[in-house]
Amino acid sequence: MAESAGLHTAFVGIILVPIIGNAAEHSSAIIMAMKDKMNAAIEIALGSSLQIVLFVLPVLTLLSLFFTPMSIVFTPFELVAVTGSVLIANRVASDGESNWLEGLQLVTVYIMIGAAFFFV
Repeated sequence: MAESAGLHTAFVGIILVPIIGNAAEHSSAIIMAMKDKMNAAIEIALGSSLQIVLFVLPVLTLLSLFFTPMSIVFTPFELVAVTGSVLIANRVASDGESNWLEGLQLVTVYIMIGAAFFFV
């Protein structure tokens, strides 16, 4: 599908699949934010990311040994993207409060990373 649409596989795997796969969690986070429960919205978003990193990725890596082995060796560009994401998420979550500017920072970083993976 990615090749027929002209999309890079890294963009599909890093941007499109997580958006579609976690649509229910994203909608829950948006509903909580609309109800002015920003702490719950941030906890849902960060919890979803932690769930993928700490559970899904290791399980898929182990299961891939039975089919086509998958490595979790990242390119330098991917490492910079992950490091930047972790730093900005830590900055937002460290004080225990949030506001519109911190949300805008998160969305901006996501758009920048998405654009970078789309064009690279």
